Amino acid sequence: MNKKLSVGGQAVIEGVMMRGPGKIAVAVRQPDGKIAVDVKPTSSISDTYPILKKPFLRGIVSLVESLAYGMKALAYSAQTSGEDEEQLSKKEMAGSIAVSLLLAVGLFIVIPTGAMKIFQMLGVRSVFLNLFEGLLRLAIFLTYIAVISRQKDIQRVFQYHGAEHKTIYTYEHDLPLIVANVRPFSTLHPRCGTNFLMIAMLISIFIFAFLGWPSFWERILSRILLMPVVAGISYEVIRYAGKHMDHAWVRKAILPGLLLQKLTTREPDDEMIEVAIASLKAVLPPEEIREAEDAQ
Repeated sequence: MNKKLSVGGQAVIEGVMMRGPGKIAVAVRQPDGKIAVDVKPTSSISDTYPILKKPFLRGIVSLVESLAYGMKALAYSAQTSGEDEEQLSKKEMAGSIAVSLLLAVGLFIVIPTGAMKIFQMLGVRSVFLNLFEGLLRLAIFLTYIAVISRQKDIQRVFQYHGAEHKTIYTYEHDLPLIVANVRPFSTLHPRCGTNFLMIAMLISIFIFAFLGWPSFWERILSRILLMPVVAGISYEVIRYAGKHMDHAWVRKAILPGLLLQKLTTREPDDEMIEVAIASLKAVLPPEEIREAEDAQ
């Protein structure tokens, strides 16, 4: 098997975004049934500042850049699929990101740490307060995923999420990118963002357990400031797991994240797989595509 390029992706509205070395592509199924593919060159700030490629720092950079590219891909897919006829301005997009972050902080940080006041009044020790807070945060996260997974529009996005994983698996196994080859693969992938979130949740429980129990606002600030640390560690865990899935203990360690993907992915239909294939082909070097076509 040839050494494959590192590619990653994201499901969007009626489509899939794929990111490879130097290029990012968003493929979307249009209302007329045709597939629109938008390809743009991409670069990382770590190319300018190589120190940012060091372990832990690269995870923070990857998270920030993935969020930025992901929001742009969602905006493009909403317009191209007919869900949104107006193009979001950069200011509107920034505002949308800011509101989303504030809601996330409120739901996953403010509410869990504030709720621990009840246990504090009962004289529970600080280490257990932090542990209970982390478990409540995890429960809120799982409940949130379970609730949104019941919405029909979100279920379609999750189907495209499954198509993205299946297509990347096909490429990683050095098989021609055709629907018949993609269909048998699993919708669960160790390098998935869902897996990243689950690992980040579990790592944050461990880290925050040793922070004591200062004032309410100090707790909120500490959780926010330590997010990059949690992201950096989680990225390294995901990176290691993706390269060592042949080890049984690695497969067991990432099992919670894989199980969560049963909620965030669905089996796609063939038309969704075609979109994912179009997106992946758009970020691959032409010679790889020719080799795959010759192998068919």
